[in-house]
Amino acid sequence: MKPLFTFFIASAILLTACTAEELTREQQRDAILAQIKVPAIPEHMVSVLDFGAVPDSTTDCIAAFERAMAENRQGVRIIVPEGVYFLDGPLHLQSNVCIDLQKGAVLKFAADPDKYLPVVLTSWEGTMLYNYSPLIYGYQLENVSIIGEGVINGNAAATFSTWRSIDPVTGKELQYAGQQRSREMNHNNTPIEERRFGNGYYLRPHLLQLFECKNILIQGVTITNSPFWCVHLLRCENATVRAVNFIARNINNDGVDPESSRNVLIEDMNFDNGDDNVAIKAGRDHEGRAAARPSENIIIRNCKFKGLHGVVIGSEMSGGVRNVFIEDCSFGGYCKRGIFLKSNPDRGGYMKNIYIRNVAFGEVEDCFYITSFYHGEGKDGGHCTDISNIYVDRLTCRKANAGGIVIQGFAELPVHDIYLSDVRIDTITNALSITHAKNIVMSNVVLGEEAYVPTSAQ
Repeated sequence: MKPLFTFFIASAILLTACTAEELTREQQRDAILAQIKVPAIPEHMVSVLDFGAVPDSTTDCIAAFERAMAENRQGVRIIVPEGVYFLDGPLHLQSNVCIDLQKGAVLKFAADPDKYLPVVLTSWEGTMLYNYSPLIYGYQLENVSIIGEGVINGNAAATFSTWRSIDPVTGKELQYAGQQRSREMNHNNTPIEERRFGNGYYLRPHLLQLFECKNILIQGVTITNSPFWCVHLLRCENATVRAVNFIARNINNDGVDPESSRNVLIEDMNFDNGDDNVAIKAGRDHEGRAAARPSENIIIRNCKFKGLHGVVIGSEMSGGVRNVFIEDCSFGGYCKRGIFLKSNPDRGGYMKNIYIRNVAFGEVEDCFYITSFYHGEGKDGGHCTDISNIYVDRLTCRKANAGGIVIQGFAELPVHDIYLSDVRIDTITNALSITHAKNIVMSNVVLGEEAYVPTSAQ
């Protein structure tokens, strides 16, 4: 059988392993890595048991953790030995604290939403507001670590996870009214102090949110049963998330969400999520454009993807996303989409300088997907996103049940300057769909098993 789509172009601008262009990118990546320093683990160690924690799965251990953190002089490493530690409310972190969850240790959080009140300053789907506290929350901290082989269990399946269900009175999701109210406040520039949510609005909290924090390490732990996004790095700098295991299959259980953050390393991860594995964001709509705080200098490498989508940029990315490196990753199971860049004309901003190299997927719905009109939102918004300078080198996929390569721009602002080299999808239904795009350059792209002539990318 002839290949469904094989396209070779000989051009000086195409990428190979030895070109000066790639060396420049490697140097840029290495310069970013050189800026990312993990915080030193404090030498002063205490056991949470010495402060009254009882790991019997029912005794509230919040006060014990607070007393242990009070031992913080120039840093404290809180040892959490084997056992189940019930936390009847949120754990609010401090600077210079390391939580060391040893093998067999489980942090099990309260399922009762009222335990996460009063509301705290946070964000929800890219809009700043006051809402339920994240289960683990840190605001304006430095030198924060959560390490070890233990488990963080959000215990959310019976309560928070039901908030996407349909209200029989309105016929809409329980969260719908709160979600729409948050978006209206964003578009209307409502003062943040007036954006009060919490009880009655059904906006689920994040499991772990670090907000305006610097020097972060999250390493080795297992995360499960989250209410909403699992690890949310909001306006953070210098963060390493390494060798974390996710068994987080509730709805909207994103794995790692860097939002308006810079200098972030995500590596050696094992994802199994009910939503995106990594979703890079940068604020939403009016507020995101006004703040203009991009997510930038993000490296994702040596990860195994399993869940809804592998790596996503958007859709809340109005402050822009740039300088993202996705390298040497494979799959642990099915993903709906492998690499997914999504925006719409409410967003604005940009996605640029995205480098994808040596990434493999198994079975997906779509392998590589760019869209400028995600969810059909913002048709009259007038804020198209500039999507450009995307480099894909050595991307493979065994089977794509819907689309191989999909690129969707707008007539007034086409997606442009997309370079695909050494791409192969073995079994495919629809090889290629390109609309409103220009300068789509391909070299050694093989899609499927039957002859196909691509349409123009202009």
